[in-house]
Amino acid sequence: MKFFIDTANLEQIKEAQDLGILDGVTTNPSLMAKEGISGKEAILNHYKTICEIADGDISAEVLSTTYEEMIKEGDELAAIHPNIVVKIPMIKDGIKALKYFSNKGIRTNCTLIFSAGQALLAAKAGANYVSPFLGRLDDISVDGMNLIEEIRIIFDNYMFDTEILAASIRSPMHIINCAKIGADVITSPLDSILNLLNHPLTDKGLAQFVADAKKLG
Repeated sequence: MKFFIDTANLEQIKEAQDLGILDGVTTNPSLMAKEGISGKEAILNHYKTICEIADGDISAEVLSTTYEEMIKEGDELAAIHPNIVVKIPMIKDGIKALKYFSNKGIRTNCTLIFSAGQALLAAKAGANYVSPFLGRLDDISVDGMNLIEEIRIIFDNYMFDTEILAASIRSPMHIINCAKIGADVITSPLDSILNLLNHPLTDKGLAQFVADAKKLG
C-alpha cells in the first residue's frame, strides 16, 4: 500500500520524505489556505516546490466547478511537473473533465467520493485515483471501511486500473484497516502515519535494552 501525506506544509512533506516511506502528496484549497498560500501564482509555485521535495504523485486540486474552467486550470496544473495529478471533484462536469484528461494522457484523482456508484463513474471516465473520504463518513455514523470494501470488489470485478486512495484518515487504525481491506493508497496527516510507530511494549522493551546496555559498560 502506498503512503501519501495530506498536507501543504513543506516541513512535514520533507520529514515524511526523509523518513523513507513517502509515495506521494495530496493537497486541497483548505490545506493551502492553512499555510497562508493564496493567489494563482503563489499556488502554482507552491506545487512546484512540493514536486521538488517529494517523490511520487502530487495531487493538485482545481478550484473551478465548470467543465471549461476545470480543463483550463487542470492543463495549467499538469504543466507544472510530470508528477502532478489533477484533482477533480465528483460532480457532473467533473466526470466530463476526467474523460477529457484521460484522453489527453493527463493523470487524475477524483475527490469527494462518498459512494460506490460515484467511484464507479469516476473509474469509467478514466480516473487514475478515486478518493473516498472515510473520516467524513464516520462523522455521520456511516461505515467508511464498508465503502472501501465495496469499491475494491467492483474494481476487481471489472479489472479497473483506477487506484483506491483512502482519504480523510483520522487514526492509525484507519490506515491498518485500509491495508487489510485492500486500499491501494492512503493519504493521511503525518501524525497518523508516525503513530504507527508507537506501541507500549516497544517502549518497554527499548527501555530494558538501554538499561542492560548501560550495565555492560
